[in-house]
Amino acid sequence: MNRSLEIRAKDILNELGLANRLYHKPSDLSGGEQQRVAVARALINDPKVIFADEPSGNLDSKSSDLLHKLFFDLRDKLNITFIIVTHNKELSNMTDRKLNLVDGKWA
Repeated sequence: MNRSLEIRAKDILNELGLANRLYHKPSDLSGGEQQRVAVARALINDPKVIFADEPSGNLDSKSSDLLHKLFFDLRDKLNITFIIVTHNKELSNMTDRKLNLVDGKWA
């Protein structure tokens, strides 16, 4: 791995609260930690947009809340657009813009 890329990856993991899990296998991570790793993978390429499909669907409420807060913090800090597909009404009500689909049609 390119040394500067390795440093950047470690910085991102640190920012997401995962520095202490750097050498752990995915099976050693909680669901919330695995989702934050997914966010880190997306961030490594400095995206303008991140797509998240049911990002908190398998998480407990505390981990979901932390992940949702992370999305909004990253949006504000890095000026990233998040496009989130979710059934979570609480999360969708927090967004800047919401589009509803019901049975494949705009509602």
